[in-house]
Amino acid sequence: MLRVHRCEGDRLVAHTIDPTAVRPAEGPAAPPGNGNGAWLDLYNPTPEEDAYVESALGLSLPSREEMQEIEVSARLYHEGGAEFMTITALAMLDSDDPVTTPITFVLKGGNLATIRFAEPRAFTSLVARAQRPGAVPCATGELLMLSLLEALIDRMADTLERVAVDIEAISRSVFRHKAKRGRLSKSRDLEGTIEQIGGNGDLLTKLRESLVSINRLLSYHSAAEATDKKALKEVRGRIKSLHRDATALSDQSNFLSNKTNFLLDATLGLINLEQNQIIKIFSIVAVVLMPPTLVASIYGMNFAHMPELSWAYGYPVALIVMVIAAIVPYLWFKREGWL
Repeated sequence: MLRVHRCEGDRLVAHTIDPTAVRPAEGPAAPPGNGNGAWLDLYNPTPEEDAYVESALGLSLPSREEMQEIEVSARLYHEGGAEFMTITALAMLDSDDPVTTPITFVLKGGNLATIRFAEPRAFTSLVARAQRPGAVPCATGELLMLSLLEALIDRMADTLERVAVDIEAISRSVFRHKAKRGRLSKSRDLEGTIEQIGGNGDLLTKLRESLVSINRLLSYHSAAEATDKKALKEVRGRIKSLHRDATALSDQSNFLSNKTNFLLDATLGLINLEQNQIIKIFSIVAVVLMPPTLVASIYGMNFAHMPELSWAYGYPVALIVMVIAAIVPYLWFKREGWL
């Protein structure tokens, strides 16, 4: 799908384009008379749409496999008078299974092309806001790219806040759970807690990966801006602000990741303690019942010449001995503090 937007006045206006019917020189990729550029948004593009944008901008767009390469040189480079910058973005952040996806920004002149294979909410929300007059700076493709990055960072900040609240709730359930004295807690689901911790840890890893890629893009683009004496002061200020935000969120994600690892270790330790408590109870029961079992085993033998075999009080005395043999170890364990 090819979505084309132009900045008309102080708002973004969508245009409908048929790549098979319009010549690139006549399409929105050609800079309009007022000097404003166009935004060509390729979402799961067809070969015809790829060919149209390539012809319109006069360059070759990277394939999905090339966008997924992890080398910095394959993600950030100049070619054909254009800047190619690829980040790892996050989509479906509100679902239980967020995914990472590469997004490539191509800046050439005043035009911006984006290539993506997922629909982050930041893109749709930015388009909706930019259609209101003066809501989003959109005079050039560079300003649009910075606005998109800002929207992505804002979404990740909201997600980090949600993860922080979730981790705090997990921490309270792990460390401040009150169980009845002398009994194991049946209400605490430690297995479910581990699943929650694992989900948050996986999400934090993806967030940190995305923030690192955005920081690299901003550093690369900032270096390119430094060589351009005509770069607007406003643009440089926005780049620095976005860089600070991404760095701060990356530090926050590292902190939450360390806290998540600590909670995971603590939860595993609590599981071991509960297992040890169960084994301890079985061990004490076995020791307490050992003397009565010994007495019962002795008097359960059927030898003809046992001294107490014909004793009238043998049965009740044996029972009393077994009870005493069970009570004595119990009282001893109680005194030693093992119970």
